[in-house]
Amino acid sequence: MPELPEVEVVRRGVERWVVGRRIESVQVLDPRSVRRHEAGPVSFADELDGAVVADAVRRGKFLWLPLTGTDGAPPREALLVHLGMSGQLLVKDAELPGEKHLKVRLGLSERPGTPAELRFVDQRIFGGMLLDRLVPTDDGAPGGRSATGAPLVPVRAAHIGRDPLDPAFDEGLFHDRLRRRRTGLKRALLDQSLVSGIGNIYADEALWQARLHWARPTDTLRRPETLRVLAAAREVMDRALAAGGTSFDSLYVNVNGESGYFARSLSAYGRASLPCPRCAEAGRSTLIVREQFMNRSSYRCPACQRTPRNARF
Repeated sequence: MPELPEVEVVRRGVERWVVGRRIESVQVLDPRSVRRHEAGPVSFADELDGAVVADAVRRGKFLWLPLTGTDGAPPREALLVHLGMSGQLLVKDAELPGEKHLKVRLGLSERPGTPAELRFVDQRIFGGMLLDRLVPTDDGAPGGRSATGAPLVPVRAAHIGRDPLDPAFDEGLFHDRLRRRRTGLKRALLDQSLVSGIGNIYADEALWQARLHWARPTDTLRRPETLRVLAAAREVMDRALAAGGTSFDSLYVNVNGESGYFARSLSAYGRASLPCPRCAEAGRSTLIVREQFMNRSSYRCPACQRTPRNARF
């Protein structure tokens, strides 16, 4: 499933190729991909037709495109996109054949040297698109990472916490809320209402870098430890961004259809029975272990990330 770095790579591509262009045609090829738009696919197409994409904004794994009309009035609604497990936003030339799992096709106004279509492709159909009303942010800060920094957020994304790469992210508030959760650390990091954008892959990588066990009770964390795991999450995701994200198969690509290469730099996730890189540098031969966690897997080094006595599994 795409996580924050992957969605940010897509956002930057949309910002470069789509922002400022008018939507001149809308084709909904599979109504299931707009099922969250309560008024239905015909209304979805009618409302989008003629709108201008004013910005590309991301908070956590949520991506939205604020829309203006031909009158240039401030955006009041946005095209909200959730990639789910296999969703892709692709910028393509109109004459190219449609992808096997193409769900929505948006024709864009002409811009020299720029592909004319924005396509939503989704193999597993867990993602989708909808039009949603924009509301002011609770704190008056920008809704998320964007070019304009407008303090607006779609109604359906307003409950999502800010992510560690957001300049408005409040570390002190996060630490206080984290300690009140009284749960395991990784479970808290995956709670998108507490902190957004950290999924299974980057949680394991951040915890490995911070030398903290995934079952560490949150109410025992000292502020320096909280700051350490936040710093680790930022550093890991910044490196993933530089590599274009993490791709394990063809389901994650950027808007040009290219895969990310951060999987080659992972230190813990997916490395069961392989040496811990940090231990190897120190001359130890500790192997990464895979453990069950919330119907998925967690990876850690038994030497660097020792199990706490009061672990919350």
